[in-house]
Amino acid sequence: MVIFSPVTVGQVSFLLGILPIIGAWIYSEFLEYKKNSLSTKLHSEVSLVEVEKDVVKEDDRAVLLEGGGLQSASPKARTSATASPIFRFMLMDEAFLIENRLTLRAISEFSVLLAYFYLCDRTDFFNSSKKSYNRDLFIFLYFLLIIVSAITSFTIHNEKSPLTGKSILYLNRHQTEEWKGWMQVLFLLYHYFAAAEFYNAIRIFIAGYVWMTGFGNFSYYYVRKDFSLARFAQMMWRLNFLVLFCCLVLNNSYVLYYICPMHTLFTLMVYGALGILNKYNEIGSVIALKIIACFLVVILVWEIPGVFEVLWSPFTFLLAYTDPAKPNLPVLHEWHFRSGLDRYIWIIGMIYAYYHPTVERWMEKLEEADWKRRMSIKTAVSVVSLTVGYLWFEYIYKMDKLTYNKYHPYTSWIPITVYISLRNVTQQFRSYSLTLFAWLGKITLETYILQFHVWLRSAVPDGQPKLLLAMIPDYPMLNFMLTSSIYVAISYRLFDLTNTLKIAFVPSKDNKRLVNNIVTATAVSCALYFISFVFLKIPQMLV
Repeated sequence: MVIFSPVTVGQVSFLLGILPIIGAWIYSEFLEYKKNSLSTKLHSEVSLVEVEKDVVKEDDRAVLLEGGGLQSASPKARTSATASPIFRFMLMDEAFLIENRLTLRAISEFSVLLAYFYLCDRTDFFNSSKKSYNRDLFIFLYFLLIIVSAITSFTIHNEKSPLTGKSILYLNRHQTEEWKGWMQVLFLLYHYFAAAEFYNAIRIFIAGYVWMTGFGNFSYYYVRKDFSLARFAQMMWRLNFLVLFCCLVLNNSYVLYYICPMHTLFTLMVYGALGILNKYNEIGSVIALKIIACFLVVILVWEIPGVFEVLWSPFTFLLAYTDPAKPNLPVLHEWHFRSGLDRYIWIIGMIYAYYHPTVERWMEKLEEADWKRRMSIKTAVSVVSLTVGYLWFEYIYKMDKLTYNKYHPYTSWIPITVYISLRNVTQQFRSYSLTLFAWLGKITLETYILQFHVWLRSAVPDGQPKLLLAMIPDYPMLNFMLTSSIYVAISYRLFDLTNTLKIAFVPSKDNKRLVNNIVTATAVSCALYFISFVFLKIPQMLV
């Protein structure tokens, strides 16, 4: 087996950190087995159901250790004032390992999946094949999925509006998850088949995701008023936990996975806009000033030449990216291009979120109006939306790629608004969803990141995935079926693992422990990196 790229300090750091955890997990499973065997012998009158119930409860007692490892929530551990949890882990304290067995298992499984990424994308263990585009096949596969989804997962939702208690469901969660799902399928098929003719559509889909970032985060912070450190940390964990380890294990730059830094940036901007002077958010004029301020910041940074480079140059260590196929571009070019394409749409999402309750009240009144008035208004909305959508398609969407990119930041809100209007024009449309797409919509982050490594291939650090992973060479459709099944299954599993580890490592109501965890994680990471650096560099210096 040939490895395509040299071993890095980050990869060695990952191995040094993960191997003891895998060892601790295996040992904890042995201890648990021994404990259950002994318990069965000593208490034969206890039913198997009760024993299993005790095992399950251990999951609730596993939490992150203050100071960088795992911490037991059991009373016995809490009364141990002299034994630090990190030392209990290092000394392989048996009680400690048993109590945290499920968390250790999750970390071990996560690391094994990352190793699978490396195997697929950085070695010749599997073959590669070239992308091939056929419009007929591309459209056939997508509409086949729609038909299957409609037959098997068409669902009518009867939830009530939290604002009015009536069945309005305007831009409800089922609808937005479905929206993300069908866009993601087209986005992924576009990459798999190199469907270049759909480039402009993909730009709209990415704008739709960024619109939802503004809409969803504004809705949460405006309604819940939760600007706590825990909420912020949980959001950053969700957006960056998986991609951080992908960058580490595969030696890639953060901006290669540009969706992650983009969503992180615009989430931070929404958080800052609403978090500053948040006690005045109930005042409409304050919200208007904040939204205007957001527009002014975007204009300053992205529209005035030179400002972007000055602002972001201190973060070059994080946002620099050089495509091996285009080595002469400035290192911040990719970040400038990607973030600039959707620089305004997140603010439009915030505006739509602010007026969401108002629109729901309008819809409520419309549904209570007489049939003739109701139908005339809905027909007018549909006609106007279709007309605007047609004009946008004819005069903007049909532009060539480079020309379209110039207009995209200022026009992407048009098709998004048209879609929202038509998708919500009637109560029936609002209450329907295809839950298969909604399920796929929940794992869009994972499917986006994993496509680079277990579905497509680049074979080199920071390379764009120009090749396909070929497990069944010379049988493209069978290979597509197999790799897609594995790819989706791993994506869903990593979605679960990310949330499981978030619960264990990011406490929601204990800021002191959260800060301790962050400090300890930083210290341990720096120590591992230093040891790895010495391990790799010193022998080279002696040669």
